[in-house]
Amino acid sequence: MAATTGRLRAGAAQVSITPGGGVHLSGAVGAYRPAKLVADPLYAKAVVFEQDGRKLCFLALDVTIVCAPYTRRIREVAARELGFDPDAVLVHATQTHSAPSLGYFMVDDDFPEMPAEFEWVRGSEAHYGDWAVEQAIEAIRLACGRLEPVCLGMGSGIEGRMAHNRRAVMRDGKVTMPGRAWPSPLGPTEIRYLEGPIDPEVGVVCVRRPDLSVAAFLLHHTCHPVHVFPKLILSADWPGAWGAAMARTHGADTVSLVLNGACGNINPWPPFDPDYPDDHHLMGDTLAAVSEKVLETLEFTDQAALDWRVRHLKIPLREVPRAELDWARGILERQPQPAWADAARTHIDADWTTAASIYSVHLARERDPNLDYEVQVLRLGDLAVVGLPGEPFVEGGLRLKIASPTYPTYVAHCTSHYVGYIPTREALHRGGHEVNTRYWAKLVPEALDQIVDGATEVLREVFGGEVRGDG
Repeated sequence: MAATTGRLRAGAAQVSITPGGGVHLSGAVGAYRPAKLVADPLYAKAVVFEQDGRKLCFLALDVTIVCAPYTRRIREVAARELGFDPDAVLVHATQTHSAPSLGYFMVDDDFPEMPAEFEWVRGSEAHYGDWAVEQAIEAIRLACGRLEPVCLGMGSGIEGRMAHNRRAVMRDGKVTMPGRAWPSPLGPTEIRYLEGPIDPEVGVVCVRRPDLSVAAFLLHHTCHPVHVFPKLILSADWPGAWGAAMARTHGADTVSLVLNGACGNINPWPPFDPDYPDDHHLMGDTLAAVSEKVLETLEFTDQAALDWRVRHLKIPLREVPRAELDWARGILERQPQPAWADAARTHIDADWTTAASIYSVHLARERDPNLDYEVQVLRLGDLAVVGLPGEPFVEGGLRLKIASPTYPTYVAHCTSHYVGYIPTREALHRGGHEVNTRYWAKLVPEALDQIVDGATEVLREVFGGEVRGDG
């Protein structure tokens, strides 16, 4: 890549993607969750950078999942109308569980059609996705129209009290996911320890105008946004609360785009604290307080090399054990379509949901034994942002940060297309929601290792193998 000579420019915008009442909220298996109230708005947030004619775009959506057709639509319009290389557009879902999704992801595309009243069983409703994707494209257009000279400052702090490993190893060696409620009177006595680490990094990239006002922030932390879940309430959860807290300090027009990290096994609920306040506003305010401390330490520059690269990996899908596949087929033969499990129509039959998910893994593998997995790296000066589809376990994100040739390196999960959980090889031996073979857990045990190795190679290509940054 040629050396930079021109002044760095940036533009930022946010456009509401808050739906009306009744839209299905994703994030729960087999549960129908029509939205009834709005706790806080959902946004499509875009931050665009340009230098020497090269442009890249960060787009974060306050939705649970974004699927490949919607990412393709966004990138195609960005390329055709705005001159982006499609590979330079990162599309990221913050994964709030109190929002809809863009695309079907709960069953395979080849799963048989369902009656219209059960469209939500596939994971989303098309009418919302078709509207929200146009709002997202408009955010990029607006950001491009606001390009202006800026300086960048970047750094990180630490906050280790807001996120917790959610895989708890019990006395029998198996894993459970601790809930938000303290089991009275003695607590979770069946738990011996938490299986893995967290990622306490609080990343802050400040995009500053010449008059010293802030145009935008790129912010980074790692945790499932599930404070408001499972209420029938729309919320951007802690990423939205973090952005709102930054706006209160730096101005309402400041766009704070959150890049949520490798949080596949991270929740905000501490299993050993009976007095924990389950409050997404508190988490957002706490992260904002750390961010303000980071800001006081930053040095700024008006030069930042821009680069990007995408690599596609072939990740094998698991073969469904014969007994599980036979069981799933038997359920679906007796009951080909979903059916309500209760008179109130709040959820569908659990066995049918499980069978449909298992059979979907089989359908996907029959079509192609490998998943086409996109690794995306965007460079902004010394900063690397690694886009990883799916929900990789935090161990993968930490390994990438350690192996990266540059600092800071931020991982953004749930980018580009749907994958599901990507656990460590060791975690599969203990079972649990994130590893049992389902459509949301369908890759081979070595998948996380393949992805981390592939992403590390791309990082070294983009940064030339030279160690950069002062971290």
